Amino acid sequence: MANVEGTETDGNRRDFLYVATGAAGVIATGAAVWPMINQMNPSADVQALSSIQVDVDGLDPGSQLTVLFLGKPVFIRRRTGEEIAAAQADDAANLPDPVARNPNIQEPAPATDVNRALDANEEWLVMIGVCTHLGCVPLGDAGDFGGWFCPCHGSHYDTAGRIRKGPAPENLHIPVASFVSDTVIQLG
Repeated sequence: MANVEGTETDGNRRDFLYVATGAAGVIATGAAVWPMINQMNPSADVQALSSIQVDVDGLDPGSQLTVLFLGKPVFIRRRTGEEIAAAQADDAANLPDPVARNPNIQEPAPATDVNRALDANEEWLVMIGVCTHLGCVPLGDAGDFGGWFCPCHGSHYDTAGRIRKGPAPENLHIPVASFVSDTVIQLG
């Protein structure tokens, strides 16, 4: 009888050691893997800037403000009546990229001026200031069409940010944006 009880005790002790060793292995593996998984999360500064508000009260017609949003320049332009008229006249042009590239409206939409502007009056234009060719930053109030010009490879954009000439395959992209008041635009 003593032999049977001793075997049972040894079996319980062995089972406990297996379970304890397995649990310690799982905990050690989790402790080693968690930092690798956690480092893939966005950093606190990126999460804080996932949505920003920009006060555009002092922006006069014909001027542009550039802000940094999610690591990219964003052009906020308050256009003049002449710039709006030029963009509307170009609506009928043969555009290399006929898509609006505006996540604020239902896609796919044609690249008309009204589909690229932020407001119904077409006065405000908000675009990511990165050339769609190789990621350069275009210059404002420049180029053959009076909008933006990328001097690196010669892409010309019109006053609505649509590609008109050069190697860029797409119009300047538009970020998620909206007016939260008469003078404040929220990006993101």
